[in-house]
Amino acid sequence: MMNALKNPAHRAWLVLIVATGITWYLGEVGAAGTGAIVAMLVIAFVKGRLVILDFMELRGAPRLWRTLLEGWLIVVGSLILLAYWISLK
Repeated sequence: MMNALKNPAHRAWLVLIVATGITWYLGEVGAAGTGAIVAMLVIAFVKGRLVILDFMELRGAPRLWRTLLEGWLIVVGSLILLAYWISLK
C-alpha cells in the first residue's frame, strides 16, 4: 500500500475518492446554505485541479497551459457561485 502512494496519480486518485465521498455525504444529509455550496465548489476545484495536473499530466507543462485550465476552473466555479447568489435574491 505504501509503495502505491509514492505514485502521484495514485495519491490524486485517493484524494478524488475521498472528496467524492465528502460531496456525496453533504448531498445525502441535505446540507444547504452558502457554506455547503462554497464547500462543494472548493472540493470541485480541488478535484478538477488534480485531474488537470496529474491525469492530464500538465504538472510539468508550460505555465500558460496550467494557468488557462486552472483559470477556466475558477471562472466556471465563480459563475456557478454567482448564479447561486443571484437565486437568493
